[in-house]
Amino acid sequence: MINYAELLKATPTGVLATRDGEGVKTRVFQYLFSEGNKVYFCTSSAKPVYAQIQANPRVSFCTYAADFNPVLSVNGKAVFADDIALKTRALDENPGIKGIYNTPDNPVFQIFYIDVEEVETFSFTEGPKTYRVS
Repeated sequence: MINYAELLKATPTGVLATRDGEGVKTRVFQYLFSEGNKVYFCTSSAKPVYAQIQANPRVSFCTYAADFNPVLSVNGKAVFADDIALKTRALDENPGIKGIYNTPDNPVFQIFYIDVEEVETFSFTEGPKTYRVS
């Protein structure tokens, strides 16, 4: 199994894909941290992405190195976590996010994780690979 947490840490900015009704919507997102098979992100409850995830929690996050080697996607179900300790960690480790939400008890500040079920990679030397996560 690939150490996808290390790859995410090295390239934290990527693209999050969600279902938007019958279509798909992508937007730039920032990886925060991982714990086990949980990959954490945050958003505002006022943004469309929040409603999209509530309606259909199946998501994919894709990131890649500057030379596109490797490309990494983590896929699974998004789960919102109303956990003040996780929100505090997110703010403490990310000053830019703290500048937006200020405090972990901000009512619009939402933290969620992807419960990783599948990891897909591509590299020019190894080609595409898919890993199932248990």
